[in-house]
Amino acid sequence: MNGAESLVRTLVAGGVDVCFANPGTSEMHFVAALDRVEGMRCVLGLFEGVVTGAADGYFRMKGSPASTLLHLGPGLANGLANLHNAKKANSGVVNIVGQHATYHIEYNAPLTSDIEGLARPMSSWVRTSPDAKSVARDGAAAIAAARGAMGAPPQIATLILPADTAWNEADGVAQVPVEEQRQSYSPGAVEHAAKVLRGGEQTLLLITGSAVTEKGLALAAQIAGKTGCKVMGPLASPRMARGRGRFSIERVPYVIELAQAALKGFRHIVLVEANDPVAFFAYPNKPSLLKPEGCEVHRMTESGENSVAALEALASALGAKPADVKPQATVELIKPTGALNHMSIAQAIAMAVPENAIMVDESVTTGRGFFPLTAGAAPHDWIQNLGGSIGYSTPVATGAAIACPDRKVICMVGDGSAMYTLQSLWTQAREGLNVLTIVFANRIYQILRGEFDGVGAGEPGQRALDMLKIDRPALDWVALARGMGVPGRAVTTADEFNKALAEGIAERGPRLIEVQI
Repeated sequence: MNGAESLVRTLVAGGVDVCFANPGTSEMHFVAALDRVEGMRCVLGLFEGVVTGAADGYFRMKGSPASTLLHLGPGLANGLANLHNAKKANSGVVNIVGQHATYHIEYNAPLTSDIEGLARPMSSWVRTSPDAKSVARDGAAAIAAARGAMGAPPQIATLILPADTAWNEADGVAQVPVEEQRQSYSPGAVEHAAKVLRGGEQTLLLITGSAVTEKGLALAAQIAGKTGCKVMGPLASPRMARGRGRFSIERVPYVIELAQAALKGFRHIVLVEANDPVAFFAYPNKPSLLKPEGCEVHRMTESGENSVAALEALASALGAKPADVKPQATVELIKPTGALNHMSIAQAIAMAVPENAIMVDESVTTGRGFFPLTAGAAPHDWIQNLGGSIGYSTPVATGAAIACPDRKVICMVGDGSAMYTLQSLWTQAREGLNVLTIVFANRIYQILRGEFDGVGAGEPGQRALDMLKIDRPALDWVALARGMGVPGRAVTTADEFNKALAEGIAERGPRLIEVQI
């Protein structure tokens, strides 16, 4: 058994049985090992950003890490943007990155680079295996790190595998270290939060992570009903339970003025895995911190802690019960007709969402109003981009579909963002994944047009506008999808969109709708 085979066997034995891959020469022994080891599903991506984003989406839905296989430093570098997003979402990923043979590095061949240096900004755990007999043990340690332990959130772990450590003789399979007992939550922090909520001052419970699962939201509804506090989520959450019968919460808005208005008047903010609300960017003469002056912030749980158990303890301390839940206004579902606009698009999607769907949201400016209108849709999970690096949604949808093959995945993405990782469609076609991609084709980086105004850069001239528009030539998304093996259609009216959604959701396998707006 060589080092590569010992690693594949260790991964499978450790529960990491999916590998999203874009290999090269130095990874060929790992690829060869796939034919000798049962149990590893290897999924090819044509670009490393698809590979790393798919691993992120897989973890968000499965709750356990997948692995990636990347080629040397440049391959890892191509995948860093979506590793950034995965890190912000606290997704566990085991990266396997090939390296030149140990004796070859000194010759500075064309692809030689500082792989550890490239890995560290996005990885919490980085190691280079020194020899073949260390590979299995290092792989087991990477799995343990990716899972997280002792109250720490899951991590991105990057194991660098020199080619000779892959082809030389190894010892065998290593066991993943037994995970130490995780810290659940701080009873003191819960009691402090209860004291704040009993104080009677206007308080915001800002929740994310495990707190926005169906159970966490139900507990938050009880606490809000008992105390009168407001419950909100940050701008984005890794995964949120939404839809009919679930407690619906608003998000802190992206636009600074809207965020300040939403947070105005709060004297206290209790953080449940969330962070102190801050502006996405700095703008001239605008604040970075969004909370009102004098507002005190209190942390109840960190990422990696058991926020559901903490909310249960908080509800108990406050005497909050299911009977305290206040009814929420019903969001009426309306099938739109006529022209396509932001309202009719949201209404059509809300009507079409099937039971237990996975919604992956990178709709950017088109989708800023989707949240309220989809609150009454069939129960579903909603995935968002915490890191802000665009081109995340189509790979994340790909990984989510592999994690949950029995669920419909609906990916909502702007045309500019979708071009970053277009190759995801090819992987979806090859794997027969049940993903419906909706591309909002406004032929402009509309968010950047708004940011141009937001930073006070003046009125854009023609050269500036040329940097913001993608209409010359216009992108043909139906043709692009067809070229990747995915059937597609374009719609220009709400009635056409309704029909396309119904067909795309009913049909198995990947589909694409270009919404021309």
